[in-house]
Amino acid sequence: EGMPQTLSSTSMFTPCGFSPHLHTSKEDEQGGLIFQDGNLTSASLDALIQHLIPTTDYYPEKAYIFTFLLSSRLFIEPHELLSRVCHKCIEQQRLDDPVLDKARIRKFGPKILQLLTEWTETFPYDFQEERMIGHLKDMIHRIAPCDEAYWKKMNQLLQTLNQKLATLSHGQEGIVKISPAVSDKLVAFKSKPPSIQREILSVCSDPYTLAQQLTHVELERLSHIGPEEFVQAFVHKDPLDGTKTCFSEQKKTSNLEAYVKWFNRLCYLVATEICMPAKKKQRAQVIEFFIDVARECFNIGNFNSLMAIISGMNMSPVSRLKKTWSKVKTAKFFILEHQMDPTGNFYNYRTALRGAAHRSLTAHSNREKIVIPFFSLLIKDIYFLNEGCANRLPNGHVNFEKFLELAKQVGEFITWKQVECPFEQDPNIIHYLHTAPIFTEDGLYLASYESESPENQTEKDRWKSLRSTILGKT
Repeated sequence: EGMPQTLSSTSMFTPCGFSPHLHTSKEDEQGGLIFQDGNLTSASLDALIQHLIPTTDYYPEKAYIFTFLLSSRLFIEPHELLSRVCHKCIEQQRLDDPVLDKARIRKFGPKILQLLTEWTETFPYDFQEERMIGHLKDMIHRIAPCDEAYWKKMNQLLQTLNQKLATLSHGQEGIVKISPAVSDKLVAFKSKPPSIQREILSVCSDPYTLAQQLTHVELERLSHIGPEEFVQAFVHKDPLDGTKTCFSEQKKTSNLEAYVKWFNRLCYLVATEICMPAKKKQRAQVIEFFIDVARECFNIGNFNSLMAIISGMNMSPVSRLKKTWSKVKTAKFFILEHQMDPTGNFYNYRTALRGAAHRSLTAHSNREKIVIPFFSLLIKDIYFLNEGCANRLPNGHVNFEKFLELAKQVGEFITWKQVECPFEQDPNIIHYLHTAPIFTEDGLYLASYESESPENQTEKDRWKSLRSTILGKT
């Protein structure tokens, strides 16, 4: 369940190059918002909420809306935030007056509708809650008498939202369920001629095709991850609200967790496929095949599958197969390993990622737009950004500078996850990737020792104990 093998040796970095106390440039304050060189750096939660609220002649910047909606959930639950926004609008626009000022509301109406639309489009999962829909409808019912078009707009908004939520939940069900590790007893079949296990090469022998199908799986799984999941993974108690944790009932991060599980499965699948064949020549062939698949993933911009394949090949049960590796042309493998080398905080990978991101920006086809980041590292970067800086400054203000950086990282991810997969889908291969039997770590070691016998006493003892626990043999 934990993070995959490759993450152990990373060097940490401190994302907070900015410290709120080092700035000497002048601060401007407008309505409780502190600006530094024209950028909003901190404010009280109330001031930030006020800054989100449109008026007849003001509408917040798109970047601000995204940043605040993303990070505000560390302090206040979305339904509470929406309730406060609506409440303030009612007050400021006098929507409770027996006679409404129609001319004024016709100026304000399109703006509040726009805000609600942006919220539902970017954070649709927030609206799985009845209370959210309640606030939304209440707001529109109040302005609707001033303009027929507002009703239509509301129905459109709700319809789009329902479709989006339906697609997301249907998509979640549609994702092939990942099969757990199988009985390691399969190892016993290694020596018997009729192989119980279809192997990958019988399902797909072309590395380019497999890399494309892996990219399908990645993009499909990515599309379900809501931007808020990155923040909700780190929800702690807010020091100014000692009573409760936000979202204590459930960390809404299931899509994010499912994606990490997929990565781990792919590592183990690669290792299983390599350790399974009885003959050295076949094992070497499988290794070379996966090296080619990994290279195609790199060319496509699918760094997550690439990293999973390399991690699978670097697992000890695979890397100890010296005789097998001696039959492999390893030059290509070392090039890829070098690309994903963790030293310098994954310097080479980050350079390649920036290159792919740049290509994506200027792309003419979906094929060139693909950027699938090495996901565990993305989560880790966001985790360290979150741990490295306080959410609030000593004066109780919200540290908005931190959230701009957070929104930058998550925002880039959102752009990448929206790419349509340009490759044709092969259901047969995709089904195999999710359901082919894989060994646990013990099963992998046993299969490895059965392939190339133990080299030292420690390995011999381990082999013996695995044979008795898994195969019931002494």
